[in-house]
Amino acid sequence: MSQPQRDPTPIQRLSVLPASQRVLERLRSAGTRFHANDNIAEYLEDGELDAIEAEVAAKAQEMLRALVIDVDNDHNTRDTGRRLARMFVRELFAGRYQQAPAVTEFPNAERLNELMIVGPLRVRSACSHHLCPIMGRVWVGVLPDADSNLIGLSKYARLIDWIMSRPQIQEEAVSQIANLLEQRLKPDGIAVVMEADHYCMHWRGVKDDESKMINSVMRGRFLADPSLRKEFLSLRHRG
Repeated sequence: MSQPQRDPTPIQRLSVLPASQRVLERLRSAGTRFHANDNIAEYLEDGELDAIEAEVAAKAQEMLRALVIDVDNDHNTRDTGRRLARMFVRELFAGRYQQAPAVTEFPNAERLNELMIVGPLRVRSACSHHLCPIMGRVWVGVLPDADSNLIGLSKYARLIDWIMSRPQIQEEAVSQIANLLEQRLKPDGIAVVMEADHYCMHWRGVKDDESKMINSVMRGRFLADPSLRKEFLSLRHRG
């Protein structure tokens, strides 16, 4: 007599799903948010990012077909789906899929407690509404205290690029940057100002190529002390 078939185990069921669906199941099981500007690196297993890139390439090619582009015979777009997939997964949105960059922290041995400003640092991202470029600059103000951690100047650029390498809106990006630096440095105060061009306005819609967005986040002493906030904004503007 034939043996009755057993229902597949959860692991067996997951193994036959596309990689994107396997990651999605893990995220949902963990109750973890996976918005466009969230990092999901800890839910990826070996080889899955390659598989996701291949899925994106196939779907991007189908999008071009739906736009009535002859991707089979047009030599300019024959490999566009593959190029798009690599660009989004490995470059523009890499901050979603990669762990935070390694950053060496060292103690505030000299007990520094004066304002320091880092910037302007170039930032690049993509608007999560239209996936159009966001190009701009960011300034960071730090007021350390005796127990603060300190990091090298280049590490600010690495951490900020990790945040910005995701589909973003600028208002949330500055908050994410402030949150990350607060967690890493534990300063007496942190301030972030971002000024950026949004190509969803320049390139489409109203097509206004003169406008910029400037916004800021102030934490700790920068929020409580108007004179410190004024000093930071004045030095940032002068720079």
